[in-house]
Amino acid sequence: MVRCALLKERELTALTGQDSRSFLQGMISNDIDQLSPSRSIYAAMLTAQGKYLHDFIMVDRSPAVWIDSEEARCDELTERLSLFQLNSDIHIARQGHLLTVAALWGNEAISCLGLEEKVGATKPFGDGLAIVDPRLPSLGSRLIAPAADVEALISSLGIERATSADYDSHRLRLGVPDGSRDMIVDKSFLLESNFEDLNGVAFDKGCYIGQENTARQKHRGTIRKRLVKVSIDGPPPDLGVPITWNKGEIGTMRSSRDGQGIAMIRLDRWAEAKAESAKLHAGPAIVVPVKPEWANF
Repeated sequence: MVRCALLKERELTALTGQDSRSFLQGMISNDIDQLSPSRSIYAAMLTAQGKYLHDFIMVDRSPAVWIDSEEARCDELTERLSLFQLNSDIHIARQGHLLTVAALWGNEAISCLGLEEKVGATKPFGDGLAIVDPRLPSLGSRLIAPAADVEALISSLGIERATSADYDSHRLRLGVPDGSRDMIVDKSFLLESNFEDLNGVAFDKGCYIGQENTARQKHRGTIRKRLVKVSIDGPPPDLGVPITWNKGEIGTMRSSRDGQGIAMIRLDRWAEAKAESAKLHAGPAIVVPVKPEWANF
C-alpha cells in the first residue's frame, strides 16, 4: 500500500540567475555539482563555526534550483541567502502555494512513479518533479508539483490519503531527524546529526561556510553524541526534556509521536548504561535508544 501526504509545513524557494549555482556551492554542505535534472540532493547551511542553520532538499528545475525547506523558517532562509548574494546575478523567490510538496511512502512508493530506487533519483512529473528522497530511499518518494497534479495521481493510482502526522510517524520509525525540530539552530553540528549517513555533506568539495570545523570533526573523530531513535513507554516527553539514569543525564529529547522519537544521546554514557542494563527516563516515560539501521556510527 502506498500512502501520500501533502506536506503543508514545507515550502519551495527558487533561485535563478547565471551565478546561482556557484553562489550555492559556497553556501551549502553538499556538492552542487552533484545536482542535475536526474538527481536531487540533501544539504545544509551552517554558521562559520559549523553549526546548523537550515537543512533542505535541492532540486534542479533548470534554469532554476528549487529548495524544499521548512515553511515556518522560509523567511529566515531567504534573508540569509540574500545577505550573501551581494552583486551576483541571482534572483531568490519564495514560491508560496504555486507548488505543493507531497511525500509518498510504502512498498511501491518509488516504483509507482517510475523511479529507480537510487538516492535522489529524479524525473519530470507533470509541471513538477518526482524524486527519491535523497536522504534515505526507505523514506519513500517526494512530489514537487501543482496540487492538481498530485491530486490526479492519488486518484488515478488509488493511493491512500494520509496526513503530515502519518508521515511524521513514518520518518520517526526510521529515526530520521526533521530539521529544526531535531537539530538546534546555531548549536547542533552536522556529524552528530548524522548528515554523513543521510547523504547531506560532501568532504571532497571546495570551501563553504562552516566547512573547516565540519572537516576537523570528521578527521579527528571527535563526535561524542548523536541523534538516535528512541522508543517511548509512557507519556510523550516534551521537546528538550532531559533523559536521565541513575548516574545523571545521558541526553535530551527532540521530536516524538506515537511511542517513538528522536533524542540527542551521549554515546559513552549510553554504552555504560547498556552495560548495566539501566533504565533511562524522560520525565515519567521510559525511553530506549536504538541505533537506526542505516547509521554507521
